[in-house]
Order: sequence, then C-alpha cells, then structure tokens
Amino acid sequence: MAARNGRPRPFLRMRTVAGQVFLLQVAIVVLLVIAAVSALVLQSRADGEQEARSRSVAVAGTFANSPGMEAALESPDPTAVLQPEAEAARKAAEVDFVVVLGRDGVRYTHPLPDRIGGTFVGNTGPVLKGETVVEEIDGTLGPLVQAVVPVFGPDGKVIAMVAAGITVDQVSGAVERQYVLLFGSAAGILLVTTGGTALVSRRLRRQTHGLGPAEMTRMYEHHDAVLHAVREGVLITDGDGVLLLVNDEARRLLGLPADAEGRPVTGLGLDPATARLLSSGQSATDEVHSVGDRLLAISRRATDREGGPPGTVTTLRDTTELRALSGKADVARQRLRLLYDAGTEIGTVLDVVRTCEELVDFATARFADYATVDLSENILRGEEPTEARAVSGLRRTAFSGQDRATGFFPLGSEIHFQPGLAVGAALLRGEAVLDTDLAAHRGWQEFSPERAERLLAHGFHSMIAVPLRARGLILGVAMFWRAENPHPFEEEDLSVAEELVARAAVSVDNARRYSREHAVAVTLQRSLLPRGLPEQNAIDAAYRYLPAQAGQGGLGGVGGDWFDIIPLPGARVALVVGDVVGHGLHAAATMGRLRTAVHNFSSLDLPPDELLWHLDELVTRIDQDESAEDPGNAVTGATCLYAIYDPADGHCTMARAGHLQPVVIGPDGDAAFAPVPGGPPLGLGGMPFETLDVQLAENSRLVLYTDGLVEDRRRDIDEGLEILRETLDGHAGRSPEDTCEAVLAALVPARAQDDIALLVGRALRLDADNVAAWDVPSDPAAVSEVRAGVSARLTEWNLAEEAFTTELILSELVTNAIRYATGPIRVRLIRDRTLICEVSDRSSTSPHLRQAATTDEGGRGLFLVAQLAERWGTRYTDDGGKVIWTEQPLLDGTPE
Repeated sequence: MAARNGRPRPFLRMRTVAGQVFLLQVAIVVLLVIAAVSALVLQSRADGEQEARSRSVAVAGTFANSPGMEAALESPDPTAVLQPEAEAARKAAEVDFVVVLGRDGVRYTHPLPDRIGGTFVGNTGPVLKGETVVEEIDGTLGPLVQAVVPVFGPDGKVIAMVAAGITVDQVSGAVERQYVLLFGSAAGILLVTTGGTALVSRRLRRQTHGLGPAEMTRMYEHHDAVLHAVREGVLITDGDGVLLLVNDEARRLLGLPADAEGRPVTGLGLDPATARLLSSGQSATDEVHSVGDRLLAISRRATDREGGPPGTVTTLRDTTELRALSGKADVARQRLRLLYDAGTEIGTVLDVVRTCEELVDFATARFADYATVDLSENILRGEEPTEARAVSGLRRTAFSGQDRATGFFPLGSEIHFQPGLAVGAALLRGEAVLDTDLAAHRGWQEFSPERAERLLAHGFHSMIAVPLRARGLILGVAMFWRAENPHPFEEEDLSVAEELVARAAVSVDNARRYSREHAVAVTLQRSLLPRGLPEQNAIDAAYRYLPAQAGQGGLGGVGGDWFDIIPLPGARVALVVGDVVGHGLHAAATMGRLRTAVHNFSSLDLPPDELLWHLDELVTRIDQDESAEDPGNAVTGATCLYAIYDPADGHCTMARAGHLQPVVIGPDGDAAFAPVPGGPPLGLGGMPFETLDVQLAENSRLVLYTDGLVEDRRRDIDEGLEILRETLDGHAGRSPEDTCEAVLAALVPARAQDDIALLVGRALRLDADNVAAWDVPSDPAAVSEVRAGVSARLTEWNLAEEAFTTELILSELVTNAIRYATGPIRVRLIRDRTLICEVSDRSSTSPHLRQAATTDEGGRGLFLVAQLAERWGTRYTDDGGKVIWTEQPLLDGTPE
C-alpha cells in the first residue's frame, strides 16, 4: 500500500491510466489462455480417438496375420489354442480386448472367459467381404472403439475375423492425464503474462505517478506555478545541451533572454565557466560560480539515472548574502575542531615536561610559528605552585619552531617576567597579553632589549602570552610568536590560545600532582628495598629493580615486587623474590611488611616450606584485618620464591608460593627451569608447600625474577619464558652483572608496563680447608678430645686467640648434647667471615636460655655460650634432629 494525502491507496487505482491498462491486458491474456486451453483439450481428445482407431486396426491386423492362425482355427478346440495368444497380444498392445470370431460371429476368445461362445456385437458384414470395419459401439465391455479385420485362408477367402478395441474410458483417461500438464502450463503462462503486464503497468504508473487525466492536468498546472514561483533557479536541458525549460528565478539570476528555451546553453551568453559546467556531462553539488555580482551555488544532475530521458537538471541558489555567515561558521567550526584535537593531543601522558612539549608542538602546527612554555621551578619539582613566584624564576621547559630560532629560546634558561612592567603585571593577574605589532615597542621588549631587537630583525611581528592557571594558581607562562606567517595575531587567536593553555594547564597540574605522588611512592618503595648486597661468601650476586614507567602506559610506576639476600647461620644464604599484585602506596607498604616478615622468619632458621606457610598465615591475617576496614585493600595475589643455599656442600632447597620457576644455569652454560613444586599464592590459606632439593655445582647460577620480566602486553608469558631461557642458555662465562644486563636487554621494552625484580646468584663453595668436622661418641670423656682437635685446627687457621673461647663454647654444647640428646653427635667448625661452631644431634628438643640462681648447680651453660658468642641459635634438620650453632667475630673478617 502506498499513501497519498494521508490516506492509504491500493497498488493500482482503477481510475488511473495504469490500472485500466492493467485490467485490459489481464482480460485479453485470460481469454487467450482459455481459448488455447479449449483448443488443446479438443485437439487432445481428437488425437486420442484417432490413436485408438489406429491402434485397434494395427493390433487386429497383426494378430489376424500371425503365423499359425489357420492351423488354430482348424484344430478341434480353437479356443484352447487362440485364447492364451490373444490375451498375450492384448496385454502387449495395451488394448482392452482381442477377439477371434468365426464367420458366423461366434467368439473363440474374449478377455472375459464367460463371454466366449457368444455372438460378437458389431457390424461384420463388410468384414466377410474382405473389408476392415472401424466403429464406435456399446459392446460387452461398455462404450468402445473397435476394429474388425478378416482372416484369409490359403485360397483367399475369409475364414474368420479378428476384432481389437479400446474402451472409451481408456481413451478419455489418456486425454485426462494430460490435463494436469495442460492446465499447469496454462496457469504458468497466465502468471507470467500477468506479471509482465503488472511490470508494464507499474512502469506506466511511475511515469504517470498513478494519476488520472484530471489529476495529471491539475499536477502540471501546479508544477508550472511552483516552477516559476520558487526562489531557486531551475534549468532542464536535453542530451544535446539544448535548454528545454527554465523558470523565472533562473532567468533573473543568469540574465537569460525571453527566447532562451530551445537554444543551446553555450549560445545564451553566459560566462565561460558557468556555460562549460551547464553544457558538460559532469555532476556538481553546490559548486560556487561568480555570475556578475552574485555568487551562485550550482547543483547539476543527470535525468537518465533511473530510466528517465537523457538530459540534465540544474538548480541555482544565490549565496551572496550567506557567504559572510558561512565564513563565520567555518571559523567557529575550525576553532571547535582545533580545540577538540588539542584535547586528544595535549596531556596524553602524566609527565609535566612532555605535556608542555605537546602544547608547543600543537600550537606551532596549527596557528603559531614559534611557541615556548616556562614553568616555575617548584612545578618541575612536583611541588605546589605559589602565586607570589608565579612569573619570576621561571625555567624554559619547552620550545617548538624552526631551528634557526633555537638560540632565541634556549631550553633550561631562567626567565623573569618582572611584575613592575605591564606584561609581567598582566600575567601576574592571570590575564593574557596580545601584541599585534611588536615593532611598536609596547613594553614587551623591556625584559631583554637586546633579545627584542634580534627578534625584530628576524621578522617576529606579533606575540601572545598566556599564563598557565590551574585551581586559581599560576604554574607558568606560555608564549606564541609569528614570524613566517605575515598575518598578525588577532583577538580570535587570543581566545584560541587561552583555550589551549587552559586545557594544557589542567594536564600540567595533573601531571605535577601525579609526579609528586609517584615520587613519594618511589621513595617509600626504595626505602623498603635492599640498599645493597649483604656481606657473605656463599654466592656472587647481582640484582636489578625496574619500576613501571608511570604515566607512560605503566600500571602506576610503584608496585609490590621485592628481592632479598639474607645471610643465614652456617655460612648459608637465603635468596628471596616476591611480588604483591597491584600498584601504588598500598602495594609498596604491603611489600615492606612481607619483606620484614621474611627477615623475621629467616632469623628462626626455618626451612623454605615452613617459612612460606608462616608467611601465608600472615598474609591471611593482614587480609582479614584490612578487609574488615576496607575490602579494596586485600593483599590477594602475593607470591614468593624462597631458596636456601649451603656453600659447604652445594645443597639448595627451594619452595614457591604462586611464583614463577627459577632458572638454574649449570657451569657448562646449560639453562633450565628448576621444577620447584607449585604452591598457591600467599593468602589463600590451608594449602601445604613443597620443596625442591638440588645440588648446585660450583659456579652454577640461580636466576630469580618476577613476572614483569617475562610478561608483556605484546607477547604471551610462555613466549617470554622461552626468550629468558634462550638468553641465559649457552653463556657459561657470564658474570651475574653481565647476566642481568643481557636479560634486561632481551626482555625489557623501553617503557616497562610492570615492575621488574631480577636476582642472579653464582654459587660459590667453601674451601675444604675452612671446614672441620668431628663425630663425638656419647661419652663425657670425648669432650677433651674435641677440645684438643678444635685447638689444633684453630692453630692451623692462625686463630689461636680464639681457641680458649671456642673450646669453652664447644665444651658446653657437646656436654649438653651428651647429657640430654640421643643418637650420634657431630661437631663442625667453619671459618668464614665469622667462626661458626655447630653441634648436631638427633634430639628435637631445643635448649632454652635461663637465668640460674646462685644456689643452682647447673643451668649456666647456654648463658655462658650466649655471653661468649656474638650470635647463637638452633635449627632443625630433615632427619628429626637439630643443630645448635654459634658465631664468633674474626679480626680480619675473612678466611685466608
């Protein structure tokens, strides 16, 4: 349904020319189809009857002349011989009956056996005379078409007759079976022709717009009235460029003569450009041409795009009065576009200097030849701005323009806008300054007369100075200059500059505040990280810590990654790497708490799995405490890897809680990930941790790291791990420092997205001459033997001064072990940076230091040991025993 005047109307209105043509064509087609179908039905029926006559004659004649017919008729029982053959012939020929008759008309055969012997129904007289008879009768099988032919004997006489026929039902059935195809074809023809008629009618309807004669007359009257009354010129030309129609407005705008219609466009006296456009075959949209004192917007389209007649239609609009308004709109549009682009190109990073550089680069690319930004020193340091020093003591932070003017605006130079001068006073009040003619010397030159003369000599002719203000305070001054562009700055340029600087000032202030907070966080974090490597002889270590690049796409610049090298009793050392998920002050503070906890647990000399279990309990309690106050401060996602290396025998024990596996590099340079059993991240609670015990050959290297090293937005973590292994593999001679540099060069991008902690330790071994051990029987008399052996070894080590103290310490420890412990007792003496005494037994009972009363006979042994040794303690072994150890300082601090 279409709509006209707000009322629905059918596809074809019968009152329209198109509707009437459609009905007439459909009626003609229907009549033709009916006539054709009737003729085809009659012809088909006639053809069927003729086919029945021909088949009957052919079947009857063929059977009458078949071999053996004469012998069968002369046999005692002709029916017995002929009946099967007649039935076979009937079925093969697809007729209804084949009957053999005697000269008297009696049937010898019949499809119905009970009819055999009866008299044949039909005209047999002519047949007896040797003729063939074909007739339509009502026989025993009903109405039928039959043919009767004679059977001739050897002497040429008729000895019998053969009749064959087809019933009318079978003939009409054959015809009727063609009705489906016949009527289907008729329906298809009717449908196709009706569709074609509809298409023709639709085309006619489009041409006439579905209107009747009266409506078309009225439409053309209105069309003519509107065409000449509209305030837009209209010209219609044919395919040869001849003007077919022109309205009054077009005549007025183009100054056409009264007899313009019917003449070529090129002969109307138009200006060449307009005549060329109107006579060409090209399309145009609002193409502006100057015709006399008018600016005409010309639009031109072809009329044959959708099957119309060849030619063009051209419309003309007088835009003379709109030109000024459109110019102002273009300026406003360009200004909005400039400010929009400034919002996307200025302040892309949280960096004060980079934001100033973006401002000057944007300004010189869009409306200025040179631009500078001067900021207060305290702004560059991340401090709060102070209004009193806003325009004095500034530092040139950014410059953009041609290289030839770099000497006029040196970066880093100190700039002073004196408040006593006009420009300085205006800037101090927060007002922008526009100087459209620098040569007029309106006060700008008083800051530096010599520099002002040089600028004028190089063509600088106008300037804008705008203070950078944020939150009511002045951060600095932005200045814009023109030299190559001959047009001086105008008031509109001043407003644009103020808008740009206002947007940039907010970004600068945000970057300053972020830089200050980042500096505080970095200071806190670095105060919580190791300041250097502790003194120890177990490993040769190197480390790197890289915070994420704040404001450059990183996650905050300060995170929770940490590492540690913790000396342990017995010349052993613990290597620790951990990571607290998240960034900012909270992550750094949490990292400091966990690092302190690891140090405290390490002082208890716990094995790695027990230490991680205690650390997991601590993180769980921290989560519970902080979640109750602030659910957003939970420490979920903290990981840790803890390894203990013993340089005496090269034994290393490692455990991890949700952390990545370390890399072990053998002395030959082969690198492989250590298969440390994986444990859950810290804070999940209730899950045990497992350890991996490995034997590190001397000069093996152990590489511990956090996920920021191998994980990046541009690659998968598995790819990063493989790059790490390939970087470490095959370099046996690298020192830990060289290893750190190679790893960072291969894996760390220019601006890291996450914190990176890397710790590389080369395994060292204690010289066998610096370790002495004795097995002690459970006999108090063996104490003197131990003392003698210790004294002799200390003399060999040139530590005779320590002999007395050491003998006294070991006497007390061995005596306690013999008295209270079980199993074999072993004494080990290690000369490292300190003199270490160890007494091990199979008892899990730890001795306790106590204060003995004056009347007590015992209880002073451990007290005496604690007084003589610098440190002492107890650690438990995997076989259920314990080791009591002491450390004594050495004068030289290191073994020879």
